[in-house]
Amino acid sequence: MRRIPCLAADMTVFSEAERTYLKSQRLGRLATVDQHGQPQANPVGFYPQDDGTILIGGYAMGTTKKWRNLQKNPKVALVVDDIVSLRPWKVRGVDIRGEAELLTGPHELGPHFSEELIRVHPRRIHSWGLEE
Repeated sequence: MRRIPCLAADMTVFSEAERTYLKSQRLGRLATVDQHGQPQANPVGFYPQDDGTILIGGYAMGTTKKWRNLQKNPKVALVVDDIVSLRPWKVRGVDIRGEAELLTGPHELGPHFSEELIRVHPRRIHSWGLEE
């Protein structure tokens, strides 16, 4: 698998509650920064890994603006959240800030994904509403 180097040295570790929550969700919003310094956020499928990173795959990922943005600036934010109840109002989520590593080659996420993947290395994690 060909890799574009990641600048992340030390990753932040997810708590057990954060890991459990992330594994229960399917959709998040990935924010990248374009060449003009403008933010771009897109819904993405994500897959927490045992090593503490997050994989993001998609259809034709290597042709997307987020992929081009990350080639120039690896900084990312991934927000995963949901509404538990409206009355009383209860929301929960995880905000992950980190650096992306761009991967190209065979992987095990499934045949409907292109060979390009984004691996997020968490540097800062903030969560809310995960306590029972």
